[in-house]
Amino acid sequence: MPVRQLSPEIINRIAAGEVIERPASVVKELVENALDAGAGEIEVVTAGGGIALIRVSDDGAGMAASDLSLSVERHATSKLSEEDLFDIRSLGFRGEALPSIGSIAHLMITTRAVGANEALSITVDRGAKSLIKPAAHNAGTRVEVRELFSATPARLKFMKSEPAENRAISDIMKRIAMAWPTVGFTLVTGERASLRLPACSDDSAGRLERLGRIMGREFMADAVMIEGGREGIAVSGFAGLPTLNRPDAAMQFLFVNGRPVRDRLLIGAVRAAYGDMLPKARHPLLALFIDLDPREVDVNVHPAKAEVRFRDGGTVRSLLIGGLREALAKAGHRATVAGGAKAIDMLAQRAAGERAASPTPDAPTGYASAAHASAPGFGWSRPAPHGFGPGFNPGLAEAMQAPLAGFDLPSADTAAAAAPIEPAARERPLGAARAQLHETYIVAETRDGIVIVDQHAAHERLVYERLKTAMETGGVARQGLLLPEVVELDIDAVEVLAEASDELAELGLCLEPFGPASVIVREVPALLGKADVAGLVKDLAADLLGEGSRVVLKERLEAVAATMACHGSVRAGRRLTPEEMNALLREMEATPKAGQCNHGRPTYVELKRSDIERLFGRR
Repeated sequence: MPVRQLSPEIINRIAAGEVIERPASVVKELVENALDAGAGEIEVVTAGGGIALIRVSDDGAGMAASDLSLSVERHATSKLSEEDLFDIRSLGFRGEALPSIGSIAHLMITTRAVGANEALSITVDRGAKSLIKPAAHNAGTRVEVRELFSATPARLKFMKSEPAENRAISDIMKRIAMAWPTVGFTLVTGERASLRLPACSDDSAGRLERLGRIMGREFMADAVMIEGGREGIAVSGFAGLPTLNRPDAAMQFLFVNGRPVRDRLLIGAVRAAYGDMLPKARHPLLALFIDLDPREVDVNVHPAKAEVRFRDGGTVRSLLIGGLREALAKAGHRATVAGGAKAIDMLAQRAAGERAASPTPDAPTGYASAAHASAPGFGWSRPAPHGFGPGFNPGLAEAMQAPLAGFDLPSADTAAAAAPIEPAARERPLGAARAQLHETYIVAETRDGIVIVDQHAAHERLVYERLKTAMETGGVARQGLLLPEVVELDIDAVEVLAEASDELAELGLCLEPFGPASVIVREVPALLGKADVAGLVKDLAADLLGEGSRVVLKERLEAVAATMACHGSVRAGRRLTPEEMNALLREMEATPKAGQCNHGRPTYVELKRSDIERLFGRR
């Protein structure tokens, strides 16, 4: 077959296949054009999942006749200065979106430049361009796309259902809106406004308000601010506490120079920053914004501009990890404020379910029924109170008074067991310890509620942080075993422990092979106290066998420390004295990340007094 030049129509349709994947891609390109035009309000209207209609209206700068005519030509753009592909300071720059859309759909652009006397309109119907005509329109631009993919009907077979396409459009709108809090956005799907985001102030409070409208009020309450930078790279945004997490990464939003991206480097940095603070298969909620010199990032590596490539990816990654870790460390022992409210809701639902499941008695219930129960017709009689004859028939007051007599006075046992409480301790974040339940949970009283602490999870985090600090400051203190302990293992476990002996020695665990199927442990970290040495060694061997690489082991040195901390912490089932309980609470308040254990589970739940009162119907 001879080589031939493709027609402009075919070239545009090929470009459309790269740029226009689905209706949401059209929305993205048109909204980005509106933002580049300086719009303050943007409205998007769709019908039929974006296949039948997409209309994007803005109050931006608009276009003159010459610009309007060129805007639907391939590779025509106003967003590149001096043809420098590495100095891109706008969202759209390829000059392919409008002609690509016009080649596969019916495209109409109506625009009026600021200060112009009249509006202008142009249409491109499946590649056929019309002349410019006068039109009626306010300042700004309106772009209508109808019958999307009508010139390439095979693409319609790959479209999802209308609700799925609507969700994709809404998702891209939300992502763009996060990066532009000072711009108002409205999305009308069919006949209803599915998204309405008013413009917010241009500061951290305004950005958090915009994020809260999209990610939920729960995120606003549990978000910590991220702010930092070096070498011309700035990182800002908000990240949720580790105890606020999801089973997927749908609430992770990353932006580079105002452009929403999905970048493996950034996603990996987020995972590394949260590392030992999240449960397995859980993901944090966050929205992070990276701003740097446009020449330091290549946004031209993907036709849809969804991926980027950094010139110095290592610096970006370390800055992101450092910023996240610093902000989460500053949060200290903080845990999600929704934890207590959720606990109250679960208790209320359980109580309601139990009441609904209980059989309804034939006789009336409550105090009134007690008074009427002795009346004829109920088939039973109340036992006479002590000191009254069989014929005594008490009234309501007497019936209530007898069994409750003395309840207004403290019992002798309670008075004797009551421990004095320091008023200042109640003002502390985790309050003053009041009791230990099931030898596992510490109950503390605060000024406006109660705190329930899982003693094992809390102490596990404390020991873990001490181990990490010791590693960073020159090594973990060791204590020799009076009698070295021999631990029997299989041959593979002995080999992997022997290979990792140097790394384990950094953590204060000194062991060596003792025959083909055992190791001998001579020293353990002093922080672990009377730990179960055999159980610790077996767990470490299982972890190392699972990783299968010394390189990975070095990267997961803190994970090994986490396993050690688990064995060295206060176990559930140990009775603590009041002094020990309060000491644990005070150390939690002073330790970063104490709101969650090494496995990412919360270490405590706070129940506000108002929540408890609501549970009992007092509010």
